[in-house]
Amino acid sequence: MKVLMLNGSPRENGNTAAALAEMKKIFEENGVETEIIQVGNKPIRGCIACGGCAKKGACVFDDLVNETAPKFEACDGLVVASPVYYASANATLVAFLDRLFYSTRFDKRMKVGASVVVARRAGTTATFDELNKFFTISGMPVASSHYWNELHGRAPGEAVRDEEGLQSLRTLARNMVFLMKSIALGREAYGLPEVEPRVFTNFIR
Repeated sequence: MKVLMLNGSPRENGNTAAALAEMKKIFEENGVETEIIQVGNKPIRGCIACGGCAKKGACVFDDLVNETAPKFEACDGLVVASPVYYASANATLVAFLDRLFYSTRFDKRMKVGASVVVARRAGTTATFDELNKFFTISGMPVASSHYWNELHGRAPGEAVRDEEGLQSLRTLARNMVFLMKSIALGREAYGLPEVEPRVFTNFIR
């Protein structure tokens, strides 16, 4: 099994990286392969709604989004981690996720998703909700912990002193492993749920 982990912080070795490292230890203890992709310090532009990905099968902007797409398709779980800016995720990460999820047309159902947020103090729950929406619109089960998946710290290295937050992340990683393994067994025994033809309804006044 493999988990893809996205670091949405511009700091490669900051508090967000520490959050991912805490989860990575648990994944590796359980025999789950991990890969961390640094997103937050890359020049990622937003989607321009050109529709080119539908024809090309990939985003028209050939950058880290297209490099990550096959890794996303191959993984069993996705962890998205972000620092909190103005009660929302890093804009670079959101642009990346917008394009990654929209331009990839493979079936994302039953890949397990988890979001992790890091903040000095507040804005974590709003960011947590923002990131989880990428999973819930894609048929991806969302892994949870015994508390919201948040870690607190401002200065580099401060977050590792948040013992409660670190414990939440370890629990999250263990729950993700259980979900991924359970889904793999269920897929083998029962297949995936039936998919109805999509119905699209536009609301106009």
